[in-house]
Amino acid sequence: MGLLDNLKGKLSPAKEKVSGLAQQHGDKIQHGLDKAAKVVDEKTKGKYSDRIQSGTGKAKEAMDRLAHKDDTGAADRPATPPDSPPPAT
Repeated sequence: MGLLDNLKGKLSPAKEKVSGLAQQHGDKIQHGLDKAAKVVDEKTKGKYSDRIQSGTGKAKEAMDRLAHKDDTGAADRPATPPDSPPPAT
């Protein structure tokens, strides 16, 4: 068993717990992200609004991934990318 396999095995319970908390408190987390973004935007007087909104959106997407909210059709997707066709000569 390699080092990465050992590490993954030890982190798996923590990942499941974080996932459960994200599912349970997703609305509160998203509300907190919006509130923090608003405060930062006000403090910077709108100078970085586009970056703040972008970062907030990415944080929400990451939270959704943790909560497994975007699992629609995940079983249909292949686990590894398909082999590329051989080069045409």
